[in-house]
Amino acid sequence: MKITKLFFFAVTLFSFFSFSLAYCQSGFIYGDLLPDAPELAARGKFRVGVQTLNLVNMNQIDVIHSRNGKDSIYNRPLTVEVWYPATIAPDKQELIEYEEVMGSSNDPKRPLIPFKFRGRALRNAPADKTEGPYPLLIVSHGYLGSRFLLTYLTENLASKGYIVVAIDHTESTFRDAASFASTLLNRSLDDLFVLNEISRLGKRESKTFLSGLVNADNTALIGYSMGGYGALNAAGAGYSPQAVKFFGQMTGGSKALEKRMTGNVTTTLDSRIRAIVAFAPWGMERGIWDAEGLKGLKVPTFFVAGSLDDISGYEKGIKAIYDGALNADRYLLTYINARHNVAPNPPPAEALAAGLPLDEYLRYAEPAWDERRINNINQHFVTAFLGIQLKGLDFKKYLQLKENSNEATWTGFKPRTSVGLELKHSTP
Repeated sequence: MKITKLFFFAVTLFSFFSFSLAYCQSGFIYGDLLPDAPELAARGKFRVGVQTLNLVNMNQIDVIHSRNGKDSIYNRPLTVEVWYPATIAPDKQELIEYEEVMGSSNDPKRPLIPFKFRGRALRNAPADKTEGPYPLLIVSHGYLGSRFLLTYLTENLASKGYIVVAIDHTESTFRDAASFASTLLNRSLDDLFVLNEISRLGKRESKTFLSGLVNADNTALIGYSMGGYGALNAAGAGYSPQAVKFFGQMTGGSKALEKRMTGNVTTTLDSRIRAIVAFAPWGMERGIWDAEGLKGLKVPTFFVAGSLDDISGYEKGIKAIYDGALNADRYLLTYINARHNVAPNPPPAEALAAGLPLDEYLRYAEPAWDERRINNINQHFVTAFLGIQLKGLDFKKYLQLKENSNEATWTGFKPRTSVGLELKHSTP
């Protein structure tokens, strides 16, 4: 009996490694199209460059080192990755290797594991300004995460004529994980700071590669999980009194979050923010949002959720946010039977071949869905939504759909492929 079990385990392990190695060597890059990808998932006409910027937000509250209700101050560093339309010679390969880690720097049970993965962009390529300035998209990862968590989407959108800026939220990445209080306070503040900085760097007198390239007056925020939490607040949804109380208990009395609470002038919408894409936004089940705060969200918003989300919640979580945002023109795309991971890249192929711990695998993967399939569907719908909101493109047919995808083939989907999805739409 023991020999049979051992043999079965060995065969299973060999099959897993064989599959993983084949996956690594297949040439598939995150964001590439599967045969059943919907129409707008295809890349756009622009080739894509990528550069890294190191920004510093001066004189910010250092909530991690604040004590007894007295806030400490520090200069907050933020690394961002910028994808943009680029001029690349036809004979030059549009290829990059990103360096990433999985794990958590503050959890001994989840040691940092470095890995690399490829993308379809070229490092430091000259910018293509022929059709600029381009709309700005600011991308915010979850807790934990990094600026490389959604490269399938950031590269894809840059190829369609956007400047895409993804933030490494300090104290909230795999490499520098720290108190959750920093994430609670800084997400919306980081978004707004980066908006201001990219606007400044986009001015013609800046003499940077972004000079004359970006139209920050035409901006959308894209956030996943805690990134969605921050994006909603940056767009006018105020935090609840309960959220402020929760934050104060966590930090020993800090009142810093009050500035982003419902009714405070700092939650007034920045007119440059024209749209939001919120993947699995966190907080409703924890009382972070209430009816009054959600009324402050007035920009068009595209929510994406899994019907079995076990982190942000669905009925009492993401769907409740969608239902409560009464003043916004809003959509809710639901992956039936998906959990929380409706936004990130697939599990790292290189790490799979090395034997990825289950806990790390489940930071990326969906048990009932192929993550690559989710990526293609996200590319399609985000392209349609942002094309309408920021570019005035005639993409409405891709969003005017029968609510249940099982009942009719959705526009833009190949026959027999629009299954397991729901799309709700509500207007103010």
